[in-house]
Amino acid sequence: MTDSPGFSQSQPSIVKQDLFETQGAVQQLDKGFTGLVWLLALASGLALFWISFIVLRDAQPAIQAYGLPFIWGTDWDVSADIYGALPFIYGTLVTSFLALLFAVPLGVAVAIITSEDFLPEAVRSPIAFLVEIIASIPSVIVGLWGIFVFVPFILPIQKWLYAYFSWLPMFSTDPFGFGLLTAGLVLTIMILPTVAAISRDVMQSVPKDLRSASMSLGATRWETIWRILLPAAGSGILGASILALGRALGETMAVTMVIGNSIQITPSLLDAGYSIPAVLANQFPEAYTELHVGALMYLSLLLFVITLIVNAIAVLLVYVVGKRA
Repeated sequence: MTDSPGFSQSQPSIVKQDLFETQGAVQQLDKGFTGLVWLLALASGLALFWISFIVLRDAQPAIQAYGLPFIWGTDWDVSADIYGALPFIYGTLVTSFLALLFAVPLGVAVAIITSEDFLPEAVRSPIAFLVEIIASIPSVIVGLWGIFVFVPFILPIQKWLYAYFSWLPMFSTDPFGFGLLTAGLVLTIMILPTVAAISRDVMQSVPKDLRSASMSLGATRWETIWRILLPAAGSGILGASILALGRALGETMAVTMVIGNSIQITPSLLDAGYSIPAVLANQFPEAYTELHVGALMYLSLLLFVITLIVNAIAVLLVYVVGKRA
């Protein structure tokens, strides 16, 4: 039996050979991409260790001079080379947790409004876009807005708080506009997009069947949100909150411009304070003694450690909450 015209027995082998070559090229490309990902991941880890080494090395003069007591020291006198970190740690933590206290409820509320069918899509999308675009505003612009717009706006409210609630330690000083509360509220605006955007994405990823099943059993829309949607999205919202806290801890220019930059530990939120990023921004250009530079680098190391601890706690909490859900 002869082969038909245009047909050759070698054609199937040629097709198989081309298929094997294609599969081999795909495998090589896959291996190359995997290697590239591993290389970038390793470079990120090495960069982290490199930064840690540089900060630790430059902080050695202060570490050797003060040791651990530097952390709870309250004096900071550049002329006498006396340095303590506690006022700056206090200001950083107070303003960051104030920002988180206000930003989480606001961010979750924005996420609910923009992910559920309370408003038409033509309204929800612009709201989500406007909130998320805040993240692209430079920090120094937010700081200037805080000085010229927000401080005059918040000052009458602060005076009212002092007039009627001065018996509370947190409102016990006569306000002048700048201070811990102002810095916390400005930070709220800066971290709000992080909380809102991530929470919205998490809520939208919750299956629609859960909402339908809840409402079919007689639950109202708000009961469905409180008992089904929020618990299901709890780990994602918690992760968003911790990420926002990490940004608040390291925020520099906006806080520097509105916190008042006073080295003190005060229970009053209406009083001025100082944060670690603010003192680094203000004093690093003028630091010339080895001990002064070392003290500032020691503060940088403490901020680095605080941020790592916060991120570690975030991973643990997200894991625990996700496992319970």
